[in-house]
Amino acid sequence: MSVAFSTRELSQRDRIPYWVDVATQAYFKHGFDASAETFIGNLYAEKFGSIVLSRCDCGPCHVTRTRQDVARDDIDDLILCVRLSGRSLFKQGDREVVVDPGTVMLQDSGRPMEVEFIELTKSIFVNVPRAALQARMGDAALAGTVSTKAPIAGLAAEFLTQLAARASVLDETIRRRLSEQALDLIALAMSSANGTPALSSPRANALLRLKMTIEARLSDPNLKPASAAAAAGIGVRYANDLLAEENYSLERYILHRRLERCRGALGDPLQEHRMVGEIAFSWGFSDHSHFTRRFRAAFGMTPGDYRRQLQLAADR
Repeated sequence: MSVAFSTRELSQRDRIPYWVDVATQAYFKHGFDASAETFIGNLYAEKFGSIVLSRCDCGPCHVTRTRQDVARDDIDDLILCVRLSGRSLFKQGDREVVVDPGTVMLQDSGRPMEVEFIELTKSIFVNVPRAALQARMGDAALAGTVSTKAPIAGLAAEFLTQLAARASVLDETIRRRLSEQALDLIALAMSSANGTPALSSPRANALLRLKMTIEARLSDPNLKPASAAAAAGIGVRYANDLLAEENYSLERYILHRRLERCRGALGDPLQEHRMVGEIAFSWGFSDHSHFTRRFRAAFGMTPGDYRRQLQLAADR
């Protein structure tokens, strides 16, 4: 998914209907009211693995998402808003938030909502699969609001802003990797938003540290559960407990990340010259037949077939 749109060159007659169509594609079905004379809209959206990251400038306008809109959609994302400038008033259920610059807020696309963009606002939005955050946070903080003055929220906002600015120059492999880091940072930032975090900050920090430790050592064939946990400063049992939130054991998570890195390399045009075995060995596999079996079990085809399928699709 890649969307780039601006109302700047459109006539007043076309401005609103075109914007509604593009915003619906990027986010969800909604009602929209604005003056064509004063409304400004710019939207740039890119898919990063399981998330969609967008830079949106819009306003003044009024957006509603009704129960009927929710019922007509199959979208059930949580949407993180990082407000860069401008103000809006957000309402969802009993919750009412004035969204000022520096606000980081989660909104639930699976429920009705209303947003009044009082003026031209500039924001970063991240569409996040609900299950991905639930696995990291539970349910308690899924409707949280926090300020970028909080250290982790500020770090997350800065990371997402820089990610949006550099989206066009990042390849798919890097995007998938960065999307996981973005999800971990979002979970860390929002986990204490309500004052009753579902996943304690020590646990969230330990999980993030464990994942970063594993990622940095995937190419080492000697990376095993015990050495990964030790390098992250925790025990294997605790590491398994942390990853159980995402339905992984430590051993399965290491395998999952290695397979994902290999899959990314197999689909990268810049690595077409590399043999399948070379790619497997570069990401920590030490036996070609073992790698092939694991890859087929995970993705339904052999590594060679996967690469050929992508090459045929690119040639069409």
